[in-house]
Amino acid sequence: MITTPTPSMLRALPAEHRQRLLRLAREVSVPQGTRLFEEGAKADRFWIIRTGTVELDMHVPGRRAAVVETLHHNELVGWSWLFGPHVWHMGAEATTPVRAYEFDATAVRLMCQEDPALGSTIAQWVGDVLAHRLRSARTRLLDLYAPYGAGPHT
Repeated sequence: MITTPTPSMLRALPAEHRQRLLRLAREVSVPQGTRLFEEGAKADRFWIIRTGTVELDMHVPGRRAAVVETLHHNELVGWSWLFGPHVWHMGAEATTPVRAYEFDATAVRLMCQEDPALGSTIAQWVGDVLAHRLRSARTRLLDLYAPYGAGPHT
């Protein structure tokens, strides 16, 4: 399986936009085992991981939450803050101690409204992250559920 790197903010945003966004960042340390957010809660912030690991999970009735993605250095944690109704579609937990940049979603959305070029760049970056994660999830589902040796029948 060929994988492509997750679009990082460092590669996706021009230097000027990256610097403006980072002015809104707050450096945080998150202890291992801390829940960053819960599925269904208000999405009012997001993070970019500097060090550590975060797992994204989904609620499964009657079972433990199912881990659907593991995020690492320079990866975006959270995209629901950008799209209404601004509610988390998954949960997230720090599986190691994490250092990250934390952003207030309302402040970032306001900055994007005031500067449409910046807003477009950030929307493109988050959209690229979503597309990458969707492709990765589809590949994992095929690995799990496609019959061995399945392919086009002639």
